[in-house]
Amino acid sequence: MPLPPPPPGRAHEHVPRIPDPALDDTELGLARAALTQGRRQPVRALLARTGADWDRRAHRTAVLALEPYAVAWAHEWLIAEPGSADAAVLLALAQVRRTLRDKEDAAVARAACRSAAALAPADPTPWLGLLQLERGGGAEAVRIFEEVRTRHRDHHHAHHLMVARLADRRADGGPDPLHEVYDFAAWAAEQAPADSPLAILPVVAHAERYRVLAAHGFAPTDPAASGHWRDGRARGVMKAAFDWWLEWEHDDHPRHLIDLNFLAHAKVLEGRGAEAAALFHRIGRHATPEPWSYPDRDPHQAFHTARATALGLRAG
Repeated sequence: MPLPPPPPGRAHEHVPRIPDPALDDTELGLARAALTQGRRQPVRALLARTGADWDRRAHRTAVLALEPYAVAWAHEWLIAEPGSADAAVLLALAQVRRTLRDKEDAAVARAACRSAAALAPADPTPWLGLLQLERGGGAEAVRIFEEVRTRHRDHHHAHHLMVARLADRRADGGPDPLHEVYDFAAWAAEQAPADSPLAILPVVAHAERYRVLAAHGFAPTDPAASGHWRDGRARGVMKAAFDWWLEWEHDDHPRHLIDLNFLAHAKVLEGRGAEAAALFHRIGRHATPEPWSYPDRDPHQAFHTARATALGLRAG
């Protein structure tokens, strides 16, 4: 099957030093910019329009929660509209963000997530916040993950979080081709609909497991020297994911660029330059920190160098 042609004008596109977490969501980018300027109505309108598109709602709320004043503004919004589910969910994820940056007690963030869940019982986003607070892949993380799946079975962000958490289990055990993260990713990909981006999860699991192995001294910190993407099992996973992408027709998924970054990263390290180039053309300027930062690299430099090599550009 021939590779898809590149979109016009993207090959030499500038790659920002700091990736934009909004990715290609133009509406989100505009609302976020308005919030930084103290204009709040665009955020309210955006979340109202998003409605029950759960993957998009999670993505947009999580990005808005990154703003330094998101907690203060969401508090004010809730005072003005005590029953606003959008305000409660934004406050919850903003509190989670502060906790993950060691600026808030986890109990405060958990209470905010539970309050948001009570106001919006059908919304998986508050449960996503609780899952973000779970640092391991133990029983509580699994319970919260199931709460998310009850509300949206194919929740993209939650599945990625579970893969990362499971990859951290038995970190001191060294390489294990039967590690549970691989089974989980394969199971989730099989359970998902044919057009779901969860088909990429086995690739994500492979990268997350490398992150853990390298961090604990079981793999070189240079991923190209690790051989992690070149054994038979890895090649099978990468081929299946790339073949699926060639058939995929849903580039409107709010987090599809995260999947394409994981897949491009894998193809670079597998040594499949032409396939990597096709992916870089689709990614354009939308680099993501993960997995290019694994295990401790500058993600901009790693992405830029890999992209330039694949596209035959100068790396300077």
